[in-house]
Amino acid sequence: MSKYEQDVRNAVSLRGSVGVSELAKLLNVSDQTIRRIVKPMVDRGEVEKIHGAIVSTQNLTDPPFLARMNRNKQAKIAIANKVAQMIKPGNSVAIDTGSTSAFVAQALRQHHDLTVVTNSTFIASTLAMVPGNRIYMAGSELRNHDGAAFDRAAYETIASHHTDWALLSASSVHPKRGFLVQEQCEADMCAALMQIADRHVWAVDASKFTDNHMQISLPKLIPGSILTTDRQPHPKYAELLTGMSVERATDQAHKPA
Repeated sequence: MSKYEQDVRNAVSLRGSVGVSELAKLLNVSDQTIRRIVKPMVDRGEVEKIHGAIVSTQNLTDPPFLARMNRNKQAKIAIANKVAQMIKPGNSVAIDTGSTSAFVAQALRQHHDLTVVTNSTFIASTLAMVPGNRIYMAGSELRNHDGAAFDRAAYETIASHHTDWALLSASSVHPKRGFLVQEQCEADMCAALMQIADRHVWAVDASKFTDNHMQISLPKLIPGSILTTDRQPHPKYAELLTGMSVERATDQAHKPA
């Protein structure tokens, strides 16, 4: 059962609370199996089980999105600064809802005259008050754990734009399955953002390079895309990253992720 525990941790950390039946579908196992997986995690105090749901034991006054931003924070800040160097004042950028993307948005506050289209309220509000910026918030119905929109209006707004860049993130990266996210709507949104942009930059910290079995594959990587990360990926990712350029976010020496 232990091989599934990290998948459970990821889902609960991302959303704060996940139903047993939903977890069973994500892991392709039965509800009863989920209960067996979770029991030792509950005993160790890693999660709680309440009324048919698995709940995070982190401080529930902190939204899951902010918890994600605090995870590997220094790596994400380094990546954000590196990406901000690529994007120039006056550029147009489509930005997804990832926590690393949120750090990039903060780094982009040093720029001006950006045109930004995003389905993230956090990113939209971060950049909206910068002089000269034009911000297009895509969508109207917001997801409760991160303030992101995935409704029909979000896709219509994105489809109406063309941008210089798409800034994209991932929940994990598997050497065979590729870049992965937690939910189908996130994969669909990634495809929509990729379609409207001339260039794609992926902001993914080294901790995301892991053999995860539960998540949903993102669209196939396009040659010429840029991966910005804090460590050189392990050689087993070489085939996946063929045709991409890898930009290191730090000059410090690191072992392979």
